[in-house]
Amino acid sequence: MTYQFDFSVLLPYWEQLLRGCWLTVLLSAISIAAGLMIGILTALAKQSRFAAARMAAGTYVEVIRNTPFLVQVFFIFFGLPALGISFQPWSAAVLALSLNCGAFSAEVIRGGIDAIARGQYEAGTALGLKPLQVFRYIVLKPALRIIFPALSGQFVLTLLTTSIVSSISAEELTSIAQSIDTLTFRSFEIYIVATILYLTMSFGFATLFKLVDRLYFSYPVK
Repeated sequence: MTYQFDFSVLLPYWEQLLRGCWLTVLLSAISIAAGLMIGILTALAKQSRFAAARMAAGTYVEVIRNTPFLVQVFFIFFGLPALGISFQPWSAAVLALSLNCGAFSAEVIRGGIDAIARGQYEAGTALGLKPLQVFRYIVLKPALRIIFPALSGQFVLTLLTTSIVSSISAEELTSIAQSIDTLTFRSFEIYIVATILYLTMSFGFATLFKLVDRLYFSYPVK
């Protein structure tokens, strides 16, 4: 093998790579926050007494969960302009990730809500709480304890999925790595570094979420 490995050529680009990590985390955080809101609304709609709401929520979840994310990104960025709706790459990336995260989170949240005993609802109503207050204070908090590990995994999955939006030139770690590759022609080195950065972010956030789960959602054993 005649290829000579040289990681030193990447040293001038370390600030760009760190910026790519920051943009990846920021994109993930915005998308997961919006996705959770969408997921909560979708989960509530799926339990609505209105058939139209249940049908709309079910259709949204099934379409997103059963189509490739890349197709969803392309539809938003390349398809919607035909209807006069255009987005900048980063905005399209946020929208696609949020909708994708919302569909997957909806099923997780619905499972958590279903795990709450029906008597909890009745107790809240007996105390004079309004339906929104019952959901916020009596249902959501215990459900969050149940679904937190799954939501933590969803955040890490969303963080890794951000790499796909480089296909529409949305700036994040993978797109920056591609730009550096075109300048240095060191594909092996740059993508090894990118892989290590993704692994570091994934393990870092997974460890952080486990700590949060242990501190705030684990009940002491007596």
